[in-house]
Amino acid sequence: MTERVNIRVKSILIALSQYVSPAMLAAAGVLIVTIIALFVPPYIGMADNGDYSRIIYSNGLYILNPDYKTHFFGYFVKEYGMFQHFNEHAAALFSSHSYFIRLAIWLNELFYSDQIFDVRFQTIIFVALYTVAIYLLIESLTWKVPRKYGYPIALIAIFIFADTAYTAFFNSFFSESIMLIMTMFLFASGLLLYRNRYNDYVLMAVFFISALILTTSKQQNAPVGVILAVTGVVLVFIRKERSFRIWMSSILVALFLTGIGTYVLIPKEFVNINAYHAMTRGVLMESEDPEATLKAFGIDKQYAVLNKSIYFEPFTTVDVDSKILEDHFYSKYGFGSILAYYLTNPSQAFKMLDIAAKHAFTIRPPAMGNYEQSAGREFGEQTTFFSLYSNIKHALAPKTFGFVILWVILIVGLYMPSFITAVKEKHMRHIQRLPLIIGMMLLGLSGIFVSIIGAGDADLSKHEFLFTLVFDLVTFVAVADAIRRYLWRSDQDVAIEAT
Repeated sequence: MTERVNIRVKSILIALSQYVSPAMLAAAGVLIVTIIALFVPPYIGMADNGDYSRIIYSNGLYILNPDYKTHFFGYFVKEYGMFQHFNEHAAALFSSHSYFIRLAIWLNELFYSDQIFDVRFQTIIFVALYTVAIYLLIESLTWKVPRKYGYPIALIAIFIFADTAYTAFFNSFFSESIMLIMTMFLFASGLLLYRNRYNDYVLMAVFFISALILTTSKQQNAPVGVILAVTGVVLVFIRKERSFRIWMSSILVALFLTGIGTYVLIPKEFVNINAYHAMTRGVLMESEDPEATLKAFGIDKQYAVLNKSIYFEPFTTVDVDSKILEDHFYSKYGFGSILAYYLTNPSQAFKMLDIAAKHAFTIRPPAMGNYEQSAGREFGEQTTFFSLYSNIKHALAPKTFGFVILWVILIVGLYMPSFITAVKEKHMRHIQRLPLIIGMMLLGLSGIFVSIIGAGDADLSKHEFLFTLVFDLVTFVAVADAIRRYLWRSDQDVAIEAT
């Protein structure tokens, strides 16, 4: 009986392998689960935490529900009004997310209404892009790999990346949806360049566009362009043609300048909000002597009364937007001086990093509900549908920064032998895998460091989204490489397999 079952399973796998590649299986699996989650009642989405107003009004949308504020954090709202005449709202900040919203509005007007906007038209765009990104990522790992290794990799990908903790962002106006998709495109294009799969110039374009959109999706992502420009230098040398090297060099310079520009263009309003929290919810919060700490920054010790306070509190000791704070508080410190303080006070820095690590493995922000009020669910209730991976990760991942350090060391150690072999063989295409992975890890770590230095512990679970995503992507790729016996293989073997 067992033998018959084994034969039957093998015959199914053989038939499947003729028509469905592992990449197709992963993409189809993620697509099906996501459609069920986001487009079949009860619809799963993300409640507004108050941030939506920063992006929707300038793009021609407004709140329909007069009781909308009672939905904050608790209920997902899928329909919004569309301005019919003059829109007086200027953009509160620049974000590449706006382009996707405007495309969704055009689709909404074409197929649904020119007065009511359904956020699911944006979701359609995101799901389509995400499906392609999944396909490319799995193709980069399973191309010319035996199906017995490829299909398990595809199933693991479905388990992780179809998780609704990730896909619920698509039914929202949070920029994390852009970050999820573009980070995956970025990593997939880099790995496809490494594998010499598809046209290098096309992949170069995918790498650049995804990096550009990722960097400009959120002000916090300003370091992304700089990191990719530095770690991506090796990409210049994977081909000998002068034209390729000129194009790739130009792209890296453009990313570097984009990162700097994104930081410089952060609106003053948001600079003050983050600066306030960086001091009150960061530097002062873990200080044993807040008054002495303020003195180190040249700030009057009386401002120690602001310790642990939040910018948005309705009743405060001093007006957070006042000229007094501007002249005697905000102007006394910045990103650089706070970084210098943490470097000279490592024990306090590690306390903050451990606080960050407690939130670094949570994909779904704990504050926001996932259901519409009409679904009859509790205020703030979150879905359990296809959420096993995110729940396991949240429950079991060690919540210390020491674990993050060990993870980085382990990943680098696993890929170092093949990197050394590639260096000895002077094979530039194969050399670039480790720098790519290190670059991805630095992107994730920048999410932690920028959050702590730039805004203290304020809203860490959302601010660290890039880290939790990169952790999953890099760990998944390492597991996939282990399954297909790729971790310690020489790059010469890879080259032979790819021909």
